[in-house]
This record gives sequence, structure tokens and C-alpha cells, in this order.
Amino acid sequence: MVVQVSFRSGRRAWVPLGAAAVLLLAACGSSTPSATSTTSGATSAASSSAAPASSSAASSSVASSSAPAGSSGTGSSSADGTPAYVAALEPQLEQAITDNTISGAVVLVRSPQGDWTKTFGTQTWKGSEPVTVDDHVRIGSNTKTWTGTVVLQLVEEGKIALDDPVSKYRPDVPNGENITIAQLLNMRSGLGNYTVDRELNEQNDSNPSRAWTTEELIAKGLAQPVEFAPGQGFYYSNTNTVLLGAIIEQLTGQSLQQNFQTRIFDKIGLTQTSYPAADDASIPSPHPQGYAWGTNVETIDSSVLSPEIQAAAKAGTLDPKDVTDVNPSWGGAAGAGISTADDLATYVKALVGGGLLSPQMQQQRLDSLQPRDPADPTVKYGYALAQFGPLYGHSGELPGFNSFMGYDPVTDTTIVTWATPAPTTDGQGPAVELAKKVIGALYSPGG
Repeated sequence: MVVQVSFRSGRRAWVPLGAAAVLLLAACGSSTPSATSTTSGATSAASSSAAPASSSAASSSVASSSAPAGSSGTGSSSADGTPAYVAALEPQLEQAITDNTISGAVVLVRSPQGDWTKTFGTQTWKGSEPVTVDDHVRIGSNTKTWTGTVVLQLVEEGKIALDDPVSKYRPDVPNGENITIAQLLNMRSGLGNYTVDRELNEQNDSNPSRAWTTEELIAKGLAQPVEFAPGQGFYYSNTNTVLLGAIIEQLTGQSLQQNFQTRIFDKIGLTQTSYPAADDASIPSPHPQGYAWGTNVETIDSSVLSPEIQAAAKAGTLDPKDVTDVNPSWGGAAGAGISTADDLATYVKALVGGGLLSPQMQQQRLDSLQPRDPADPTVKYGYALAQFGPLYGHSGELPGFNSFMGYDPVTDTTIVTWATPAPTTDGQGPAVELAKKVIGALYSPGG
């Protein structure tokens, strides 16, 4: 059984989740929480040398056996305070680092079973400077949740309605009179995805510093064939979110960056999180370099590279490309954000538990979650929010960086991971692979 679990900014929107993990998530339960019961405290990655392996000199961990505020504190720990689940989890993570040829990663857990943060590898390929928990990374489609949050805030303010036709704000959208704002948020508009446009991908390979405007991205998206009539299916399209970003700026008279800063970052204290200007390809220090194995053109249709490339990467006879400084403006409102593991942990708890929307709107957002495939209720998507079993949040990827953020409001558990190179040569999200190991350790029977 294969379930598509990861929501990413790249050309291929989904990462398969293996059968064992699917069964695990299903066993953990997937009921939608009540917003009124979860708001308390919610505001408070062509050479001959082998790929780097994580080592004790290039990894570190910080552990606490104390339970998060509001939890039952039922976890146990070793004599040095390391949570009990770490003994089984850490070797699995080390193996996943090797299996996915990861050069740098962070795993953060906040749980009643004990808080634990672990860094792996180095900031550069085959480098010596270790990854730090303070490192900034591009977070890809996690950015979509910011855009969705601001739209829902504008709904609360009476500036827009979820059932408004998109044509009210963007007359250029084909069949826009039959596509609602809600359908842009929940990926059920049927609009094509601009990131499959060949010219965009060619430009990102040959002219990586190019700054893309929102209108250029929208035009490319609207030129793509539609996938289905509005509301008649689910298709994860970045075009939906960049349209919403443009509408936010239209309604507020402020840039998307200004809206994110005042409405989200400042509101919950995200001091290490940012949304760069279109001409800004920098990442705040400290940060790792982001690496990718294939070109944008090679991965338009699939992130799975040839067997030859996969074998060379595994054998250590191929090095990935450094894509750190590729201008992220092509991700726009759908994927250009930057953050840290700690900030993502703070944010995802507020995203799911409350603190950014009224209790009523928060509940409406949670209620919007629907199976992306009616035949498989395990993975759901709603108003710029995903659900994977007991965890609510999102994941994201721009070439070079993959990240995952999830929060379980029932057990007050937060999981955040990021990794590079990304995607893997076989098309997986490396951070998602690490997150699956953590989920297994925390939610498996006796885990």
C-alpha cells in the first residue's frame, strides 16, 4: 500500500509513505480535534569521494525528560536525562541518514515522553562545520500555511469570503466565476501547476539568480491545462497559493512579507523566520548549504533519477549540486519562506492548536480537512493544512532543502525535521523519511 503524504513546492507534489508507516498512522487515530479544547498555551540535501556520514564529531543532541506544558509527563528517561525512546530511535535515524545520503539534518521532538533535539552531519558537503539547531533553511511548501492563515484572517475581518468566486479578485482566471477562495485553499480548484512549466525550469537551471514576479508565476499557471472541473477532485497546485498571495496584497495594500511579519511572525515570536524579497536569494546565518542531485528540467515530471545516478550517489562517486543560492522567488507565496527548527516548532503548535485565528475560524480550518483520495482517509488536506494520522501540519521542499512540521494536539507532541540534499535520488523527501522514524518511535505500541 502506498499513500502520498508530503506536500512540497517542487514539481512532484507528493512523497510515498510506506505501508508500515501508513498502518502505524492509522492505528494512532486521525480524529479532528476541537479548536476550543486545544487552544490553551498555543501562543505561549561529479566526484570520486564517498558521501559524508554523520559522526559523533558532527552531531549533537539536547535532551530533556521534562514534559511539555499542559502534558501528562508520562515519559521515562535514562540516567543522563535522555528520553527512553531515543535508544531505539537514534540508530534508526543514523541508518536513514546513510540510506538517504543526507549530509545535514536536524530532528526536534517536543513530547510528554521527553523533549529531544539532534543535529546530524555538517553544513557543507564533506565539510567540517557541524549543523546547528539554529541553522536557517528554506522551508518550501510550509510557506503555504502562512498564506492560508492570512487569508483566513482576512475572512474574519470581512475583507473576503471563502465562498467568493476568485473572479471577483482575479478576472483573468479561466472559469474563475466557478472557482471559490476555499477551493484555492484546499487544492480543489482544478487549476494547473505552474512549476511544471518547462521555461521556468530551464531558467532556474541556466539563470538561477532570476527573480520571478508573482504575475509571471500566475500567468504560467493559468496557461496550464486544468485538471478537472472546480470541486471535482484534488490536485496539489502551487498556482492556487500564488493566486492567494496576490489577492492578499490586493486586499491589504501591503506586501506579502509585511503581512506575514505582522500577522504571524511578530504575533507568536518567530524571530528567526522570514519571507525574502523577490530579488533576495540569501539565507540568514547560520545556515547549511542546500544540495540537489538532479536539475530542474530533469525532475519536471518526476524527482526519481536514473538508476545510474542513484547508484553513483550511493557509491559516493557523484556529488550533488550546490543550489543554496538559487533565487526562491519562483516558489513565492507557495514556497519561498525561511525558518529554523525551533521557530517551526513554535509555529506549527499555533497553526494547529490556536493562537493565529479565532477559535471559531480555527475550528473551521480543522473541519476543512478532507481525504485527498476518498478511498484512503489516512492523509487529508484542507485550508492550507495537512493531516497525517494524529499529526497536523505540512511539509515542504525547494531543491536543496526538505522539511516537515507536525503537531498532535491530543498528546501535545511536536515533530520538526529538515534535511539536505533534497530530494533524494529516488524521489523521496529526506526530512519526511526522518519524521517517519520519529513517528514510529513515539506512536508504535510500547514506543
